[in-house]
Amino acid sequence: MNRLFTLLFFAAFIAFFSCSDKDDNLVNEGPQLMIKFQFDPNQARLDNLGQPATVSIGKAAQSPVFNTISAHYFELAPNEFTQLGEGSVLYHAAETISGGDIAIDFSQSKIVSDGETFLSIPLSEINQGSYQYVRVSLSYQNYNISILNNGNNYTATLESFVGYNTYITNHNIGNNIFNVNANRLQGYWALGLHNFPYATSGQAPQGATTVPNPIASTSAIPQGSCVVTGKFSTNLVITGNENRDIIVTLSLSTNNSFEWQEVNVDGKFEPTAGENVIDMGVRGLQPTFTR
Repeated sequence: MNRLFTLLFFAAFIAFFSCSDKDDNLVNEGPQLMIKFQFDPNQARLDNLGQPATVSIGKAAQSPVFNTISAHYFELAPNEFTQLGEGSVLYHAAETISGGDIAIDFSQSKIVSDGETFLSIPLSEINQGSYQYVRVSLSYQNYNISILNNGNNYTATLESFVGYNTYITNHNIGNNIFNVNANRLQGYWALGLHNFPYATSGQAPQGATTVPNPIASTSAIPQGSCVVTGKFSTNLVITGNENRDIIVTLSLSTNNSFEWQEVNVDGKFEPTAGENVIDMGVRGLQPTFTR
């Protein structure tokens, strides 16, 4: 599936689904399904098919320290044969055509930290059923990495845009302002050093972002999207008779998830030496729930 299909696929969701973010200030509507993110550098490092993966020869990687994340789509799927969009779609963030093609509207993205509630949806609004899988389309990541610059080691904050296409007016890292005012395809990134006047941005290669989908053989995702798929150890069952909240935690593997092409073979990211970002995808999703 090519880039055009990807854009048309997500455009179709606007017409068929009216799910939107819930206002935290609304009156409580009974028991909620609450969605939270968790970042785990020790979780298994997986490839696009959900199989264990090591860092390729000629590349190097590190486990970034996550600050925040955002997503633009969330779905519960009954089984491995449920096609994307045919499960219970609970969330679809704002999109825009301000940059030309349809894209995620970054200015309206909800950005959260580890353990913070990303979504809170009344359980009464969720289709009753037994759900085996979670699908979440990640769109934005903010984390700290270590880099080597002119022989010195620094900490930098990196913003990574992994959604299929994102319209960005501007974004900032500390005092560094990046004026974009355009769409950016999956793989756009920018970084700024801590306590040092250096900032840069770039674009990872098309198709290089890892998006684990262990059921790719039965339920594929569009190329260029970041719809990560994870399986509950025990099915999440929604009966319609719940009297308490259900908390779903999406544990994302950050195990060597930031990857670059080495120029100086020393395992350190050195952009001034021409080392380019290759991969900023997460390395697996393990969903769990508590009642």
